[in-house]
Amino acid sequence: MELDVALRLPRDSETVAVVRSFSADGLRRLGVTDQCVDDIRLALSEAVTNVLDHATTDDDYEVRLVVRGRLCVMTVVDCGRGFDADALASSMPDPSSARGRGVAIMRAVLDGVRFESHAERGTIAHLTKHLELVPGSPLDRLR
Repeated sequence: MELDVALRLPRDSETVAVVRSFSADGLRRLGVTDQCVDDIRLALSEAVTNVLDHATTDDDYEVRLVVRGRLCVMTVVDCGRGFDADALASSMPDPSSARGRGVAIMRAVLDGVRFESHAERGTIAHLTKHLELVPGSPLDRLR
């Protein structure tokens, strides 16, 4: 079984809640455990917040969730100015900073985090999570 859903949204702070609710509701209905859903929801929130903070004002962005068996593959695509994702891999912000922990959070709760970023063409966040299923749930029965 494969489920493929994409949302194209305006770059607006209210869309963070849309992404969180849409993904969480759908995954729970499939029978993904609450902890696993919470990890995905948190990671997507961080990825979308990065889009809101760093992409250009007039651009839409896209969030895509693909469920293949027990794997959830997510992409968050923006058309912003891009960034050096490799530089973020090994650094943390100053402890007094209120910002800069999003990528570290994504890496802590997901199984895979990779960024494809090009100056003035945008960024694609590639995120993966192996799904933990409730026994007997719809996705558990269909796999």
